[in-house]
Amino acid sequence: MPATTTLVPTLTLNNGVEIPQIGFGVFQVPDDATEAAVSAALEAGYRSIDTASIYGNEKGVGRALAASGIARDELFVTSKLWNSDQGAPAAAAFERSLDALGLDRLDLFLIHWPAPANDLYLQSWEALELLAASGRSRAIGVSNFLPEHLERVIALGGTVPAVNQIELHPALRQRETAAFNTAHGIATEAWSPLAQGGMLADPEIVGLARALGRTPAQLILRWHLQQGRIAIPKSVTPARIAENLAVFDFELDDAAMGAIDALEPEGGAGRVGPHPAEFNG
Repeated sequence: MPATTTLVPTLTLNNGVEIPQIGFGVFQVPDDATEAAVSAALEAGYRSIDTASIYGNEKGVGRALAASGIARDELFVTSKLWNSDQGAPAAAAFERSLDALGLDRLDLFLIHWPAPANDLYLQSWEALELLAASGRSRAIGVSNFLPEHLERVIALGGTVPAVNQIELHPALRQRETAAFNTAHGIATEAWSPLAQGGMLADPEIVGLARALGRTPAQLILRWHLQQGRIAIPKSVTPARIAENLAVFDFELDDAAMGAIDALEPEGGAGRVGPHPAEFNG
């Protein structure tokens, strides 16, 4: 497949690996629809694809990557270790993900949730460190980790996570976790950056987007980028997939940024996913 070249800025992780600042997520995309969605994303210019074993669509991602004709070195592929595979099964689970994707290495492998009641994430982290040392995953990180979980990982005295992928959008800003990430050189990556579409009809977002001649999704993604985050929007509609990447030719002024910042409800009411302190899968 001849692919469109789109210049997507990259961020440099704490181990020197570069990651595109916008990636394409495939959460809740059925495997039989994933190949078409990822192919559309690659055609639009995405080079970072985010999946997970629990999504059940790593094979679909792999088919799209293989059919794309894009050199492996131009792609950034992320997958994640599910809760039931934490601890001793972690290495075998990584191999299953590689096999499903049809790859010989990952660019980023994450522990999907801390699952604190299981208390296996420290053992899992040590397994990920071995994968990184072998070169089979160019970078390793975590997902949905709160500062209390990150502190324990860092206290091991080994590798500091390169990425913490968390639910983050205008209705859930995660200030404490994002600040902890920054203080420790951990990149913040936003999953559900559009609150699963829940912010797209917000009157403030709609009005700001209309004034700029942009879509609400483009406005929110630009808000993420200007705060130095990585974002992984999801869509299965080719036109929207392309629109979500067209966010590098405009900027939000301080007033617009502040207006979006002010949209978060009190008490975490904007959360769309489980709470990391409570979810054990």
